[in-house]
Amino acid sequence: MVEVLVTGGAGFIGSNFVRYALGRHPDWHVTTLDKLTYAGRRENLHDVMNHARHAFVHGDIADAAVSGPLVEQSALVVHFAAETHVDRSIIAAGDFIRTDVEGTFVLLEAARRARGLRRFIQISTDEVYGSVASGASRETDELKPRNPYAASKAGADRLGYSYWATYNVPVVITRASNNYGPYQFPEKVIPLFVTNAIDDIPVPLYGDGRNVRDWLHVEDHCRAIDLLIETGTDGEVYNIGGGNDVMNVELTKRILAELGKPESLIKPVADRPGHDRRYCLDTSKLRSLGWTPQVPFDAGLQETVDWYRRNDWWWRPIKEQDPAFRSYYQAQYERRS
Repeated sequence: MVEVLVTGGAGFIGSNFVRYALGRHPDWHVTTLDKLTYAGRRENLHDVMNHARHAFVHGDIADAAVSGPLVEQSALVVHFAAETHVDRSIIAAGDFIRTDVEGTFVLLEAARRARGLRRFIQISTDEVYGSVASGASRETDELKPRNPYAASKAGADRLGYSYWATYNVPVVITRASNNYGPYQFPEKVIPLFVTNAIDDIPVPLYGDGRNVRDWLHVEDHCRAIDLLIETGTDGEVYNIGGGNDVMNVELTKRILAELGKPESLIKPVADRPGHDRRYCLDTSKLRSLGWTPQVPFDAGLQETVDWYRRNDWWWRPIKEQDPAFRSYYQAQYERRS
């Protein structure tokens, strides 16, 4: 049995990868390590928590006593654990440095000691490139992160590379575009707008809404990681993008149309600081290995909207019963309007 450690496996992308891995690899035993902060939830793993080939460990990646032994006993480490929301990084940048940089350092130190480690996948983001006015970012482009979240991910990204270059730790780095799909915490734009619109609550659109993001279905992201575990080259970076460049205002209108809601629900709010205008990835390096996205954006968005519509048991407790979420929402949107 191949021992696989997934850090942040109770988060959005992590939980989808855990589910994907258990379904695709009958010879894998997957251990999820998650701190269970606000966006890491046991509910994200409700259908696999008691799977015979899955174990859950509640702990912090920055706690070497907890994470170190898990890394050392693993053949594969897929490192998702991170603070991920730009808006929250503007409010509390220190949390991002502690988890994204210091936590990654702790894992990499354990990876140095591991004897049977075949691959350490460092999950980064397209945001490390900064705003891209035209063209597409290549893996060799300069990193220009413009907010604390992107900077913390760039730090972890390069720290991972340094442990390959210095200590020969088998690190592969991925930089993905915006993910969407089921189990995404409803502070992010798609689940926030979908769940607001379901309840006829205005959807808060930053600025003029013309910021552009490339959307990648979380299942396509999982497929790319799976491929890179087997065929990636140590020390290399691979962009993972869906090729779906959409302006935020257009995305908002598509969501409302899927739900049969009027565009009058769109509520412009003051733009956030450091809001990058556009991201776009050149994915030719990954495609040369045989990967292409399989989920068309229109179909994926429809399926995602339908998932939130069917699974209000999952998101309503967050939005209606969590005072921390309500406080955050008021500070981030209602006071900006």
